[in-house]
Amino acid sequence: MPSIAQFCSRVKRAWVPPSFIAQSGPVYINKTQYFEGVEPELWEFHIGGYQVLEKWLKDRKGRTLSYDDVTHYGKIVVALKETIRLMEEIDEIIPSWAIE
Repeated sequence: MPSIAQFCSRVKRAWVPPSFIAQSGPVYINKTQYFEGVEPELWEFHIGGYQVLEKWLKDRKGRTLSYDDVTHYGKIVVALKETIRLMEEIDEIIPSWAIE
């Protein structure tokens, strides 16, 4: 499955904390580099109390992301999108299970 997020870069710069611009806006990793096409529900998705996409980037603070890192991040975005889709499908099949 192709990546949803696209990595964009103008010039290499120092790492800054990731930030998100709402409405499928870019996820900035510094002043000139960012991932495009990350939907708000994917950016906000939590597992075990962690905001997955933000945590992955923060765990790489101080590093220059390699091609493999960028590709892996895109695969995480795709996996989260599919996870959310499957969760919604399960909720439709068993609507009262999580409540009772």
